[in-house]
Amino acid sequence: MNISNDILYIGVNDRKLDLFEGQYPVPNGMSYNSYIILDEKIAVMDTADAHFINEWMENLQAVLGDRTPDYLVVHHMEPDHSAGIRLFADTYPEAKIVASARAFAMMKNFFGTDFAGRQVTAAEGSTLSLGRHELTFLTAPMVHWPEVIVTYDAADKVLFSADGFGKFGTWDTQEPWADEARRYYIGIVGKYGAQVQALLKKAAGLEIKAICPLHGPVLTGDLSEYLRLYDIWSAYRAEEDGVVIAYTSVYGNTKKAALQLAEKLTAAGSTVKVYDLARCDMSQAVADAFRYSRLVLATTTYNGDIFPFMKQFIDHLTERGFANRTVAFIENGSWAPVAARIMQGMLEKCRNLTFAANSVKILSAPDEATDTQLNALCAELR
Repeated sequence: MNISNDILYIGVNDRKLDLFEGQYPVPNGMSYNSYIILDEKIAVMDTADAHFINEWMENLQAVLGDRTPDYLVVHHMEPDHSAGIRLFADTYPEAKIVASARAFAMMKNFFGTDFAGRQVTAAEGSTLSLGRHELTFLTAPMVHWPEVIVTYDAADKVLFSADGFGKFGTWDTQEPWADEARRYYIGIVGKYGAQVQALLKKAAGLEIKAICPLHGPVLTGDLSEYLRLYDIWSAYRAEEDGVVIAYTSVYGNTKKAALQLAEKLTAAGSTVKVYDLARCDMSQAVADAFRYSRLVLATTTYNGDIFPFMKQFIDHLTERGFANRTVAFIENGSWAPVAARIMQGMLEKCRNLTFAANSVKILSAPDEATDTQLNALCAELR
């Protein structure tokens, strides 16, 4: 795949991976993207995951032919991108390693060496000339590790964006970009919205024709929608108007109330997404909680607390900076229901949440009083 006449793709697709980072289902696999810039001097942009190092090296050498690279640019030290640094350094002993100062410190942790004598330290605004291609490095700390840099190529107007603008799925997976990019962003980068906003401000001053992330497809053409979504996600604004109902249920009674509310809201014209937190892809439920403007949490009181899957779900929200939403509660308890109070307490650290005036309390099983409360909550949320 050619990004331009001089910039080629040399990454790999992982079609066997089931869980990315040990927790995110990836039914369409994952790509570990790497690129090469061919000029008077040659720069390789990142390596790949350890399971694919030999394939990556074959891709690199097929493009190089009888030439040798001058630089390896390391944007991010997470092992799915940096595992080949040692192999590259051993194979091309004259090549320099370009990275942030923090990245070199991490290399010593990973490889037992920081490649002293071969370092080119990339700082904010520093440049590297390859000939026609002038590379400018921008620091992107905590997007989503502290050592991250991104690179802008002024010649072909390409932004090498590290993990930014990545998505789940191989680079050639045919599917809507936003769905898996959203799940990826919220799960992987979501905690660091302020840092992403800072990077977006830097990128706003650049003319960008292509974005080359470390995961997923290269983005070309009209980039405005990708930038718009990243701005929304990193500012923790609701992307769409709608209601997510996330529930746990032991014997089906809380589920029954949750589904009744969903039917009422749908009949009233609302977009509704319902998740059984014990059985769904938790990362998808979390992503949709950030996608839509309103959230209903329904669970049982359990051991004087709340059901474990609901606690896990709320923890995912709070650690990723959940904000700027309306939240409502449905609680169930046979003798001492406290779930609503506990759920609200867990969320009170979040910014700009509006808690619905109406809530639903079920005493063991839904009844006429439950239906009345559901109607009131529906009227408030629709």
